Amino acid sequence: MDKLNLHDPLFATYAIAASLMILKAVAMSWLTVARMMKAKGGFRSPEDLRKTTLNPEPRPEQVGPNDYVDRIRRIQLNDLENLPFFLVAGLLFILTQPSLPMAQWLLYGYVVSRLLHFVVYLRASDHETRATFWTIGSLILIYMTARTLWVAIAG
Repeated sequence: MDKLNLHDPLFATYAIAASLMILKAVAMSWLTVARMMKAKGGFRSPEDLRKTTLNPEPRPEQVGPNDYVDRIRRIQLNDLENLPFFLVAGLLFILTQPSLPMAQWLLYGYVVSRLLHFVVYLRASDHETRATFWTIGSLILIYMTARTLWVAIAG
């Protein structure tokens, strides 16, 4: 466990990639709120229709579907479906002691694939483009997990 510190380049690589992905996921919550305020809609709960300083003129349709807001929610849901796998797979992967360049390519490659996935999802690009970036990230997770399993079994 002495390798799990930020002075170890492998762990630092993981910590940077994981931190970027966590910040991106948290940013989706803030972006959702910003879009709800801009659209004055896309709210989810009945109590969101109470008259407040931020919603001085509530209307029933404010809790209805709003694609402008819901697009970010779908992006966030996709992040929440994928981020836990990355956090665990990445940590276990660096315990296999891969070369630093391999770890950087895979961990940062995952980050880039998820950021590109976000951009094409936000822009409503075609499904094939979005699926391509999702697939790249998924293949990276599969490789890291398979390598971890192989090293653990070969022990």
